[in-house]
Order: sequence, then C-alpha cells, then structure tokens
Amino acid sequence: MKLGLHSAILADYSFEQVIDKASEVGYKAVELACWPAGKAERRYAGVSHIDVSSLDQSKADYMNSYCAKQNIQIAVLGYYPNPLDPIEENRNAYISHIKTLILAAKTLGINKISTFIGKDKNKSVEENLELFKEIWTPIINYAEQHKVWIGIENCPMYFTKNEWPGGLNLASAPYIWRQMFSSIDSEYFGLSYDPSHLYLQRMDYIKPIYQFKEKIKHVHIKDIKIYTDKIDEYGIFTYPLNYMSPKIPGHGGIDWGAFASALQDISFTGAACVEIEDKSFENSPESILHAVNLSFKHMNQFI
Repeated sequence: MKLGLHSAILADYSFEQVIDKASEVGYKAVELACWPAGKAERRYAGVSHIDVSSLDQSKADYMNSYCAKQNIQIAVLGYYPNPLDPIEENRNAYISHIKTLILAAKTLGINKISTFIGKDKNKSVEENLELFKEIWTPIINYAEQHKVWIGIENCPMYFTKNEWPGGLNLASAPYIWRQMFSSIDSEYFGLSYDPSHLYLQRMDYIKPIYQFKEKIKHVHIKDIKIYTDKIDEYGIFTYPLNYMSPKIPGHGGIDWGAFASALQDISFTGAACVEIEDKSFENSPESILHAVNLSFKHMNQFI
C-alpha cells in the first residue's frame, strides 16, 4: 500500500510541479486529475494535470520516467462527471472523455482510472439501475478490451441545491454496489473507496472493506466533520453542507488507524490518495501546501 496525493488541490501546478511537490513531502503515489479543457462545473473539477486528448507514447514515456526519478507512482487517472446525465449531449461528452482516459491509462501502463457512475437525479434508484446497465455495459466492455480497470467512487454527490432531489452519483451505498456488480460482472469494474461518504451517511465505513475486498483497488483519504448543533437546527433532510464540512485527515471524525488496519487486513496493495477539500486551508497557496503536509504527517503514522 502506498500513501498518495490527489492532484486536484494543486490546480495551478504543472504535471512536473505536482510530482515534485508530492515527492518532496514524502508521498509515494498520485492520482492525477484529467478533466477536459473548459469551464469547471464545480469546486475541484476542471483540473487537468495530463492532457489525455493529446497523449502519445512518447509523452507517456517521459511522464513515467519523470515519476520514476522522483520515486512517485501514478496510481490512477481521475475524472468525475455524470455519465447518466439526462441531457444526451452532456452524457455523450462525459462518456467520450472516460474512453479517452481508458486509452491514456493503457498508454501510460497504469491501467486504472477512477470516476463516477453518475445519476439522473429525477429518477428512482431502480430506474437509475436500469439506466446504469444500459449505459455502463458498453463502457466496461471497452475497458475490458483494453485491460483497464475502472474504479467508481462512492460519493453520493448530494450536497447542494443543484444536486437535489436525488443526487448525481448512483453508487452511494453497499446495497447498490451489489446490484451494480451483479448486473455487470467484470474484474475490470470496482470501487475507488472513500470512507468519508459512508461516515456522512451514518454508515459503517470499515465493514464494507472486508465485504468488497475483491473490488477495492483504489482508495481516497478524506475526512468529514459533522456539526450536531447544526443538525439540531436543520435536521438531516437538508443539504448536507448545512451540517458538515470536508476536512483533512485527522481533523474530522474518521478513525484512520482502524481504516488503515482494515486495508492491511485485506492485503490492499494499491494507493490510498489524500483528497483535500478542506476550505479551512484554501485562503492562500501556503495554506494549501500546509494541508498537503499535515495530511501526509497524519496518515504516515498508519500507511
């Protein structure tokens, strides 16, 4: 298992600067954000540290050589859109870029990408599962052809007004994962596991590690702080950002020692990448780097 860094927090850095900074701090892996060019749809989206649309073998060889010199592994390529978007034009664009990521991951020799299933927020879970099977079967078949694993992050994308009523990512809970993996049974289809999204939903974030150990090949490390006094004011059926905040590891409620121990129990050998979305550390470039350093120091106790 390698302790890594999700590159999205270093939005203004070049590929080389991301690798240099991760190596300098002590990280051993990176998840590289690979969004297409254009306006960001939300915070932390729109960041691209590899232009996958123009990646060829020569560029891939250079990147791999640069990482090797800094003792850094590219763990996965990350891109998190809504492939079940009810607007067909949007959906097609998202799926096209996912396929471009698959080819890029193959060219780089890392053979892993991380993304969202997506969701039509105005349809039921059952309707979305049917939509999922229709849209994702050819995507997974494409990944299988190129021997590239697709990991689905379990974020509900259910935080703000524009994501209601049903959220923008179907794969938010174990009962849904079971149905997904039953519908599309492939060794190239699994989970990019983030415990913070289960913690937010008052769920056990340790038990699924054992239950889905064959499906977990990539991990996100992000913490969450829940404010009980705000729940008293808003209730739990409000926008979650009314009563919670994403935090760097160690500043929220997750037991990272127990989490890392469970990953060791299942002999997890992938990368566990710190994903920083903590607004407390966004007031300056120096604050962001402080978060990068603090996160490493906390998690390096366990990984």
